[in-house]
Amino acid sequence: MLRKISIAAATFLSVITINAQKNKNSQLERPKLVVGLVVDQMRWDYLYRFYNKYGNDGFKRLLGTGYSLNNVHIPYVPTVTALGHTSIYTGSVPAIHGIAGNDWNDKETGKNVYCTADENVQPVGTTNAKVGSHSPKNLWSTTVTDELRLATNFQGKVIGVSLKDRASILPAGHTPNGVFWFDDSTGNFITSTWYMNDLPQWVKSFNSQGLPDKLVANGWNTLLPINQYTESSPDNSSWEGLLGSSKTPTFPYSNLAKDYQEKKDNIRYTPFGNTLTLKLAEASVEGEKLGADNITDMLAINLASTDYAGHKFGPNSIEVEDVYLRLDQDLAEFFNYLDSKVGKGEYTVFLSADHGASHSIGFLKEHKITAGFFGEGMEKDINDKLKAKFGVDKLINAVDNYQVYFDRKLLNDNKLELDNVIDFTVKELEKDPTVLYAVSVTKVAQSTIPEPIKQRIINGINRQRSGDIQLISHDSMLPPYAKTGTTHSVWNSYDSHIPLIFMGWGIQHGESNKPYFMTDIAPTVSSLLKIQFPSGNVGNPITEVIGR
Repeated sequence: MLRKISIAAATFLSVITINAQKNKNSQLERPKLVVGLVVDQMRWDYLYRFYNKYGNDGFKRLLGTGYSLNNVHIPYVPTVTALGHTSIYTGSVPAIHGIAGNDWNDKETGKNVYCTADENVQPVGTTNAKVGSHSPKNLWSTTVTDELRLATNFQGKVIGVSLKDRASILPAGHTPNGVFWFDDSTGNFITSTWYMNDLPQWVKSFNSQGLPDKLVANGWNTLLPINQYTESSPDNSSWEGLLGSSKTPTFPYSNLAKDYQEKKDNIRYTPFGNTLTLKLAEASVEGEKLGADNITDMLAINLASTDYAGHKFGPNSIEVEDVYLRLDQDLAEFFNYLDSKVGKGEYTVFLSADHGASHSIGFLKEHKITAGFFGEGMEKDINDKLKAKFGVDKLINAVDNYQVYFDRKLLNDNKLELDNVIDFTVKELEKDPTVLYAVSVTKVAQSTIPEPIKQRIINGINRQRSGDIQLISHDSMLPPYAKTGTTHSVWNSYDSHIPLIFMGWGIQHGESNKPYFMTDIAPTVSSLLKIQFPSGNVGNPITEVIGR
């Protein structure tokens, strides 16, 4: 009798176990957290240029355990920050998602428009309206972060953090739980009333620590003995810019603490800006309980100091190398934090960049590589020629984003046909030896410009917000403001070839040299999470990364 009861009990327990396993298997599996790391101005080659000096737990962990795509490019021009972050998270291009530049000119009013400026919202955490009055109102498409919120009925949380307003706001989309950026006037992280009416207590607590002061207290010296920076040009190269009160671009920067007190944006040009951002990211994981349950959350992080240092010192400087070596250590610490807080293998990371950067003009010339400055005096020269031809002064309202904007009011008041003015201007621009191509944005498809440049122009031109003529400069021709350091904006590989690595939950290990685009990131994340693609998506899932 007891044997029969035991057999019945065992059978009953077995059925319960099988049903429980079936129920478990029938649940949709997703990572607890997705972390997007966008390293501002990171050229693809930085992964390997400094490889031998990286530790094992930062970039090498990504490469050694994740899936690296070695042939990823930006499919539009101009290659600038706001466009890069937006395109990564929308899977779309400026022609569709509406972010036509870091700023652009309103064609009707002629006024400059900053991509995230919003006079209808108020700053939160600061009284500085210029710094704090920002939102994603100019973004037309949804982001993968928006789609996660929609797919989880707004139970999945989204947080965006960066030193830059645009690089935290645009990735996080329209519906995040919080977006925070750095205020140079206070040294605190702030937000706007688009998101909330008061800073969360965890942000207030973070700000109260005075971490920026602590990070810059001992100045900035090289992580390694300076003679080990063999991947870079000698310190004090003529093409480097100056930081703060320094008289030469040389280590150590002993006056950094004092310089920070006088002008807080000085921290942006140092590796400590990245450290500060990742510490805020850790605080957001703790404060918002990201990855604490089985509903996927998403954390969008921009590491901006790489961009500031690149602009200031140029890619071949010891300063930029040191920023990357220190970022490698910061990433290792951040991944270890996520391992302990969220769980190793429970979260997914992707690392990419919004754009790359050219070598400095002085560096290129020093090594006998053709280089120079593009467009110096161009606006005045062409305006003078337009006046001589059409009798009207200052018909060009602006030259921005490598695009020429004409003053619509002046054209209308003087009964001038826009097409005639454009055709004349294009012919004059083509005489400029620094101009490779100049084309009316309405005639790109019919032009003799070769692929892939033609398609990148088409993808980058927003009908309502972009200029009237697109300019393509010769290789290694930088705008005249970049006499020291460097900049970016063009289609060439140094600006458009970016890293892309996925790591963690749901990601296979490997690498590929197949061609992909920045716009493939959002649909890949969407496919991994089994959520809808963003509304303006034009990219495709990278199936070899997620195995399906």
